[in-house]
Amino acid sequence: MNHKLKLLLLGFGGAICAFASEPQCDAYLFTYFEGGAGDRENQEQLRFAVSDNGTDWHALNYNRPVIASDTISQSGGIRDPHILRGDDGKSYYLVATDMSTAKNGWGANPGIVMMRSDNLTDWTHATVNLSKDYPKHFSDAYWVWAPQTIYDPEVGKYMVYFTLRREDEKKGLITYYAYANKDFTGFESEPKVLFKAKDGCIDNDIIKGPDGRWHMFFKGHTKDKSGKTEKSGIKKATAKHLRGPWKESFEYLDAYAGNPPVEGSGIFKLNGGDYVLMYDLYTSGKYEYQTSKDLEHFSVPPKAFTKDFFPRHGTVMPITKAEKAVLEARWGEHAWHNPVLPGLHADPEILYSEKTGKYYIYSTTDGTPGWGGYYFTVFSSPDMADWTDEGIMLDVKSDQVPWANGNAWAPAIIERKEGDGYKYYFYFSANKPSNNRKAISVAVADDPVGPFKALDHPIVDKSPVGHGQQIDVDVFKDPVSGKYYLYWGNGYMAGAELNDDMLSIKEETVTVMTPKGGTLETYAYREAPYVFWRDGKYYFMWSVDDTGSPNYHVAYGTSDSPLGQITVADPCNILVQRPGEKIYGTAHNSVINIPGTDEWRIVYHRINENFIEKDKKPGIHREVCIDRLEFNPDGSIKPVEPTK
Repeated sequence: MNHKLKLLLLGFGGAICAFASEPQCDAYLFTYFEGGAGDRENQEQLRFAVSDNGTDWHALNYNRPVIASDTISQSGGIRDPHILRGDDGKSYYLVATDMSTAKNGWGANPGIVMMRSDNLTDWTHATVNLSKDYPKHFSDAYWVWAPQTIYDPEVGKYMVYFTLRREDEKKGLITYYAYANKDFTGFESEPKVLFKAKDGCIDNDIIKGPDGRWHMFFKGHTKDKSGKTEKSGIKKATAKHLRGPWKESFEYLDAYAGNPPVEGSGIFKLNGGDYVLMYDLYTSGKYEYQTSKDLEHFSVPPKAFTKDFFPRHGTVMPITKAEKAVLEARWGEHAWHNPVLPGLHADPEILYSEKTGKYYIYSTTDGTPGWGGYYFTVFSSPDMADWTDEGIMLDVKSDQVPWANGNAWAPAIIERKEGDGYKYYFYFSANKPSNNRKAISVAVADDPVGPFKALDHPIVDKSPVGHGQQIDVDVFKDPVSGKYYLYWGNGYMAGAELNDDMLSIKEETVTVMTPKGGTLETYAYREAPYVFWRDGKYYFMWSVDDTGSPNYHVAYGTSDSPLGQITVADPCNILVQRPGEKIYGTAHNSVINIPGTDEWRIVYHRINENFIEKDKKPGIHREVCIDRLEFNPDGSIKPVEPTK
């Protein structure tokens, strides 16, 4: 079966590390799964790490999976990932053991996951189930372990080789191979024996040596006459041709030779330097390496990688600076650091402008007693990492907003293509002095940073339920109908369709939509509605509790239409405080979809940790943050992991 993963696509440019020549690379990519104590189901997932020198490693994506195993495997887990740069220098091949010990223990596993990419972020994927795909000679396949891929220049094809153990354990651990088909979605034909070590082997890794021969590193054994293992460790075989014949050496190359035990041998060449033989000391959680100039003599004592993760059997591929930048743009922690804006801001609204190709954040100016901020500022960014202060874009105490005298709160904005240009409709709430109540209005500009011209009157100044405040506005374009909608309310939630002029609502469409149930401690609606659409579903988010409470958090539900009844999700609280990490009051959010991808971010405010005590007025000391928003296969939202 063959599928396509919709992940972020970015171009490289610059030099490539050609397979057929000495690599001219500047960094390294480590593919691995996790081990040790913890949730094994979460550990048996594909992860990436990067390094500038091949020995000091930093996990990408906060050491979370870069691709979920249940989306690419039959078993629900993957182990032993191997990555290879294609012979063309433009493609990448990744294979892994299709196995979930968390779900199925150490019983039979179906086979191999095969993946291909042109950019390291978008991957096609397929699976090979050895016993089902090749029942004539492999119906008794039991373990199909540690696959790897290598380009065979003699035939111009990619060879996939792996360890096989059959149901009859006495038949041993034998290395088989098959050539991948053109699309890298399966094998061209039934696998054949590649190498049969005297006492069995696993975790093979092949590299072309400086002597022109192929060198196969593997975990091998020494057994007595009864078949009992006396010794084990990393051994090697060599051949003039990839398909053999292979000559086994019985010397152990790792410094331990079974005490403690090692496995997961991997070999790669440092950029312009030595070869690195790395291995997994799986009983101690360590990952160590030895170096060699000729693949014959290896340094002792072994050295340990420095790393911020706990890898099990993985592989390393040299990469360029441009490739590393692509990986970090997609999965790097450095893509942003929370808080993302300087100073105190709250109620963030994020916009991506098609006109400029930039992101913009508009927010309530915070730090003023009684939420007395009276102007809105705007920040711009090309990547959501580095933000530029574009200044004040609307002052509600000035002549810009003739009907108001302060309390510039909780904005929303939308870009609309009109004729040959764009218009920007900025919705906001402010204080109406004629009745000293909050009301909602709109300002319009031709550019995301203004200048904006506001109406001389509010467009929403009455509660449809007779109580609450007309604040916390949101604007939404329905991709199904093309219509625009406005949502608002503190103490209640209402929605209405906007007229085509975007400057008024259709009064007859005003609908009270307050989600049902819960308490202000759990998931009852308080304020800050936010609406977005994904895969045919309308998502409604709202904030729970009080903005000055550490418990202020985000809940959500879904509906079948923009003004339809909201079904509260179960579970529904997806962004909550983490007191142990000094993260409090995480709510009042907006959401952004990175254009052209199914990548999402949630933008929200939290209470500055230095003002969490009540006497320090936490409700007016807030800061803006960004984190990933991810979805389960059924469309439900995964709990957000708020980060520092």
